[in-house]
Amino acid sequence: MKIAFILIIGYLLGSIPFGLLWVKIFTGKDIREIASGRTGGTNAMRAGGFWVGFLTGMMDILKGFATYWVVMAFGITNPWVRVAAALMAIVGHNYSIFLLYRDENGKLKLRGGAGGATTLGGTLALWLPGGLMVFPLSILVFLFIGYASVTTMSIAFFSTLIFLIRVLVQAPGAEWAYVIYGLAAGLLLIYALRPNIKRLREGNERVVGLRAARIKKQQKKTPPADPQQGAS
Repeated sequence: MKIAFILIIGYLLGSIPFGLLWVKIFTGKDIREIASGRTGGTNAMRAGGFWVGFLTGMMDILKGFATYWVVMAFGITNPWVRVAAALMAIVGHNYSIFLLYRDENGKLKLRGGAGGATTLGGTLALWLPGGLMVFPLSILVFLFIGYASVTTMSIAFFSTLIFLIRVLVQAPGAEWAYVIYGLAAGLLLIYALRPNIKRLREGNERVVGLRAARIKKQQKKTPPADPQQGAS
């Protein structure tokens, strides 16, 4: 019964749509009608600017991290329960019960974000130093690779890698359960980012970060084509 409550609370924590709330409060807009329609930090930044996106991202991280307090409050230390609670927060973030809607065919569906920030929060909940390592690594991916979707998936990748290294070197507190967390979180993120992965394959994904700045700079340096030369 305790475990059931923990998982339900983890899901409900993850379901809180902070992106929807902050964008509505600061801009009056409905984030679900902007760009990707997701409620995570990236789309909140598009809808409300940097600070709205930053605030959303921080709160989404907190949703994953809060599962640590939930599990401890029930007096359970089993690593698999901690992993399950963190994963439920990601599921709640991606498929929020508070964002239930009917599609064009009348079917009930759930919407939310892609889960990257909440995955980072879950990593922090499982092993705080690991999350502190993953955060700067993901920022570097964002700046230099230049795709928000790849950045999101990299969070699960780096989390898995760090947890795996800890297990292989037999570090104190290392658990195979945490490696499974990284792998399962990665699958959740990949599933949520299916449209983005399709655009990546087609070469149509939105470019961000330093790479986007370099592309804009190159475009400014490139002289426009002569229409008469093109017509000859």
